[in-house]
Amino acid sequence: MKKLIAMLLALVMVLGLAACGGETAPAETKAPAATEAATAAPAEAATAEGRVYYLNFKPEADATMQELAALYTETTGVPVKVVTAASGTYSDTLTAEMAKSEAPTIFNIGNMSGLKDWDDYALDLTDSAVAGELTTNDFNLYNAAGELKALGYCFESYGIIVNKALLEKAGHSLDEIKDFASLKAVADDIHARASELGFDAFSASGLDSSSSWRFSGHLANMPLFYEFRDDNITEQPATIKGTYLDNFRQIWDLYITDTAADPKTLTTSTGDQSEAEFGEGKAVFYQNGTWEYANLTAADKFGMSSDDLAMIPIYCGVAGEEKAGLCSGTENCWAVNSKVSEADQKASLDFLYWLITDPTAAQKMVDTLGALPFKSCPESSNTFIVDGNNLLAKGNYAVTWAFNHTPNVDSWRATVVTALAKYSADPTDANWAEVVSAFVDGWAYEYTVANG
Repeated sequence: MKKLIAMLLALVMVLGLAACGGETAPAETKAPAATEAATAAPAEAATAEGRVYYLNFKPEADATMQELAALYTETTGVPVKVVTAASGTYSDTLTAEMAKSEAPTIFNIGNMSGLKDWDDYALDLTDSAVAGELTTNDFNLYNAAGELKALGYCFESYGIIVNKALLEKAGHSLDEIKDFASLKAVADDIHARASELGFDAFSASGLDSSSSWRFSGHLANMPLFYEFRDDNITEQPATIKGTYLDNFRQIWDLYITDTAADPKTLTTSTGDQSEAEFGEGKAVFYQNGTWEYANLTAADKFGMSSDDLAMIPIYCGVAGEEKAGLCSGTENCWAVNSKVSEADQKASLDFLYWLITDPTAAQKMVDTLGALPFKSCPESSNTFIVDGNNLLAKGNYAVTWAFNHTPNVDSWRATVVTALAKYSADPTDANWAEVVSAFVDGWAYEYTVANG
């Protein structure tokens, strides 16, 4: 993992697109659901030693965080509550929880735009013990005064996850797929023989709030990355040109065509459904990230063999993309609430330090999240991280997270999702023009809203 991070950072600095944001999610109008577990502890422990309230934004890590919270309380007597926001609702949940008398003591900040919103609520972590354990500072968030306000704790990559066993059953191999044209040829063949094979090419590209971020954020990164690379953009631009939106259309058309999912009903298709289609062997390809490895391989979930899994880059028809790597960076940055008591702050910092230095806790964190940039954390055996490492070792370029520059991100993504849904149901040039407008005109509008 250290090799992977070092190689990625070198490429990121060249491209000037280092990703150091916290996860942002599409706007959500319904009241957010959440998973909560408060570990039992004597009332006097809360008074004497402070409390910890960890507002977790990664649903796939909920079980691990609940388990570690209970273990920490059992070990130390300090009460730890973990609340996990439902997928796509973190921003709304954070805003609501921060208004309560017992607000979160540990929370996630998004990108620099998110830091502007929460800077006053974030403790300076510069001299904290947990910051001292970092192996790199390049994924952290710093405010204008140079204070460390959010600590990048997890390194991630995403791309197209492949079921190699199904791919081979269909008469194909990973070696065939080197660019968009070859990906499309393989996917088209599988889709054409889906009834015969018993599985299709792509799992559903759901556009409900639990899944749409994969496309309004992660897939949208492809045209943004290549445009920003061409134009040497290293800060949030006021406008974008949409240079590579035809490429975005190519890959999106492939996703919604070579699949069993009805493109007219994608707004009701969930992330869980898409995951299950892949995990249950109903699809060969599934766009997602390294964080999916634990769910796919867990014996009590899908029980897939790591030998049958691989992650390849997202290809969209850009010249030279055969040398692309995975989309790599982080959306995971811990912040400690500066508005809670000093006892709660200390308890929270102690808990974070324990998570990444205690052998049992650190191993569970790595097993769940993948690569963690801390001195005491073990190397990850995550197959997808290994695949990303191998691509970089071969000299492939890193596709960094340009979407971290998105202005007023939730609103921009929501507009893109609406346009994508309309186009998917009726894929005309006129409807694609609305997707282009959502990208380009929407960016300029949201930049004005965010920056005045």
